[in-house]
Amino acid sequence: MQEFFEGCLKTIQMMTVADVIDIIAVSVLIFYIYAFLRDRRAGKLVLGVVILVALKIISDLTGMYVMQFILQNVFQVGFIIIAIVFQPELRSVLEKVGGQPIKGLRTIASQRHDDMRRVIDSVAEAAVDLSETKTGALIVIERETKLGDLVLTGTVIDAEPSPFLIRNVFFNKAPLHDGALIIRNGRLYAAGCLLPLSMNSEIIKDLGTRHRAAIGMSENSDAVVVVVSEETGTISLAVDGVLTRGYDGESLRFEIAKYVSADDGARSRGGLFSRIFRKKNGKTGRKAGADGQGGGAAQ
Repeated sequence: MQEFFEGCLKTIQMMTVADVIDIIAVSVLIFYIYAFLRDRRAGKLVLGVVILVALKIISDLTGMYVMQFILQNVFQVGFIIIAIVFQPELRSVLEKVGGQPIKGLRTIASQRHDDMRRVIDSVAEAAVDLSETKTGALIVIERETKLGDLVLTGTVIDAEPSPFLIRNVFFNKAPLHDGALIIRNGRLYAAGCLLPLSMNSEIIKDLGTRHRAAIGMSENSDAVVVVVSEETGTISLAVDGVLTRGYDGESLRFEIAKYVSADDGARSRGGLFSRIFRKKNGKTGRKAGADGQGGGAAQ
């Protein structure tokens, strides 16, 4: 251990100004790469690359010759594969190089949620109001998978959550009512966003574009998606590619809280928000319908 500290001290003493600048430059580069990937679904793909690198190191240290051979061939074409897989993200980051001023490192530790209970209450209350007037709505609550690439397709509003504002977004004469509203970190972050449609051939034909977009979004991320039918006023929820239907305000609060509380580390405690709403309402919310094969609402 003493030799280790002596080696570190010797290295520090030998450092020059150029070395310090080099370290700072690399740190800033790594920070911006992290900040860029943090808000995009490509972050999940980066994890896969890290796992492959870790396997390569382990195979080299343990002498696993078959694994070494496979990974060596994979890494030979790795840069080409990465360029193909990350093409949209690479294009976006190259377009933005130098476009934003350097921000403080405090952005790494930015708060994830302002007040998720207010979000849940606002979404549930607005969904009930929109259901009564048969106003179509599509609300995406971002969880672990970041949706920065979808935010770019809409308009950033970054507003405090309120039922009134949500109803205004989906008012049928409002310019952003046709797209989705994305909620991030407890705020109404972007509206008018375009979502990927589900390509599942087993979805019943009666479901319209809005419901297919909700299912597609939940298939491609871990987001919780609330849908209000424009034809019937039915309130639905899409999670992990499964669409459940027929919610009221109370049951919708309970179901959203169940998923959001799991993200906040309350899974092992039985769901903090779920217990709050259960205690408040005196009963649990009901889960409606079975899946995306349920009865048909169009948009």
